[in-house]
Amino acid sequence: MSDIPADGKCSPCRMAPPAESFAGNRAMRDGLQANCRKCSAEYHRQRQEAKGRSVRVKVPVPRGHKRCPQCGEVKPHDRWERDRSSSDGWPSHCRPCRAERNRMSYIQRKYGPGPAELDTLTAAQQGVCGICPTARSQHVDHCHETGRVRGVLCFSCNAALGQLKDRPDAIRRAAAYVEGNAWKPTLVAPGVYQLPS
Repeated sequence: MSDIPADGKCSPCRMAPPAESFAGNRAMRDGLQANCRKCSAEYHRQRQEAKGRSVRVKVPVPRGHKRCPQCGEVKPHDRWERDRSSSDGWPSHCRPCRAERNRMSYIQRKYGPGPAELDTLTAAQQGVCGICPTARSQHVDHCHETGRVRGVLCFSCNAALGQLKDRPDAIRRAAAYVEGNAWKPTLVAPGVYQLPS
């Protein structure tokens, strides 16, 4: 970027925009950048593309609204949570996108698979529960001993496995009970019961 010429015009576009069109630069004699904001943005875009990177396109947003970079929608502020640490008081993502990002981050931290692996696992199950193929799969099931992810289940099936403590013998007895074959224990000694094999 070059210095402002003596005539006070922007070097690349040779226009003389008002002083508000220039960013500040204390190193310059007049305290302004040599190029106007528009030319500086274009120069930055060209440099980033030369490096193989992309630059976000600035979208005009009406007052009281904000654009979510994940879904690309412009939404009113009531669809956002407050964030005191950000410069404008609003987080960068809208509520639904932020909830999905938090969910995926939690799954990756706790179980290991990222969004791509989880999508592959769900697609292998055709998007339905691995136990009851009637419900949509949305909960990651894992072995509590090894931590290995076994599949993606619906809420009810995942909760049922947890209630049965992932014990195959208890799951088999529950299946037999539901089918009408009640496993009645036999009293062997006072307070000692034997389950049928």
